[in-house]
Amino acid sequence: MAEKKKFRLGLLPKLIIGIILGILIGQFLPEWFGRIIYTASTLFSTFLSFVIPLMILAYVTMGIADLKNGAGKLLLITVILSYGSTLIAGSGSYAVARTLFPSFMSADALDQIAATASNSLETYFSLDIPPLFDTLAAVVLAFMLGLCLSTLRGKTIGDTLYNSMSDFSGVIDKVLHSVIIPLLPLYICGTFTNMTKSGQTFAILGILWKVFLVVIAMHLVIILLQFLVAGLVSHKNPFRLMKNQIPGYTTALGTQSSAATIPVNLQCAAADGVSEEIRNFVVPLCANIHMAGSMITITACSTAVCLMNQIPISLSTIIPFICTLGIAMVASPGAPGGSIMTALPFLYMVFGPEYGDVNGPTCAIMVALYITQDSFGTACNVSGDNAIGVIVETIYQKFINKVPAKT
Repeated sequence: MAEKKKFRLGLLPKLIIGIILGILIGQFLPEWFGRIIYTASTLFSTFLSFVIPLMILAYVTMGIADLKNGAGKLLLITVILSYGSTLIAGSGSYAVARTLFPSFMSADALDQIAATASNSLETYFSLDIPPLFDTLAAVVLAFMLGLCLSTLRGKTIGDTLYNSMSDFSGVIDKVLHSVIIPLLPLYICGTFTNMTKSGQTFAILGILWKVFLVVIAMHLVIILLQFLVAGLVSHKNPFRLMKNQIPGYTTALGTQSSAATIPVNLQCAAADGVSEEIRNFVVPLCANIHMAGSMITITACSTAVCLMNQIPISLSTIIPFICTLGIAMVASPGAPGGSIMTALPFLYMVFGPEYGDVNGPTCAIMVALYITQDSFGTACNVSGDNAIGVIVETIYQKFINKVPAKT
């Protein structure tokens, strides 16, 4: 007699449940209970911040090292695709925002949004677990080790370091599947509990809901375009690729971190038919260098702030800002709001020296406006990562490894 299969709730339903519970807890339950959930979520976030650089080091190193041919070429192709996508997204965002925003902006809207910034929950306690190195250092070290192992292993050096990194990657795999992925719904629940308690979840909808909807629409359009291009290049159904991306998109909505979504995004890439060596290389790398969604949000918010404060803004000011920020945001996705914090020192390029003071009220309002939309920008980032992964997989199999691409 065959055993009955145990019912197991998938990751996507768990993530949705986490979001719903977070909103309900933040809206209806006492603050002390919300603080308990937020404390647990923050402790997990601290551990996650410790693991993320190790994850990048393990996956990117092994992803590059396992490439049979053309590791350097694929690295260059991935960087060009990521940076190009980010620049196109920012430029399009400015064009749309400059056209639509003047018709529904009000000068007092930002002040009302900024008022929610001081309402965040406080944790009962916290732990300080500093990462062994930051994410940018992890990316650089992974490049160095991966490229050297790919070209020198079996020629001028042996397999000792490669085997050690392979074992280390297995350890990180175990941590991800045993701890991080099971606890992601808790992390998401705590994030939405805090956002709901502080009023940030609903502030933007009540005050600047038209701006919010335009930004979300731009995110969805760029995702559609990215997967249409990926489908065209790979001869795969782009809508099936987008369907496979739903768990990654939902995870990013809750975590507000591209890096924290890497484990789930790797599963999405596998569902897209991206080989293990390519997805282990592209997904962690793009989580740190491909910021199309964040660029859309920052550009749109910057344009909105300029229009509200009658600050002159034009292509001559926004294009250098977008090009600079596309580089500056590398390795900023380790924490929610990381992109806007990275952007603060460069806002003077758009706002001017007076309004661009990082400690001034205009930049503080910019942060508050961005944070309310950060989840959707991050979800756009990670979705584009897998579109790039499909393109890189096709290029590798057709032109570098010289075997037919998977369909």
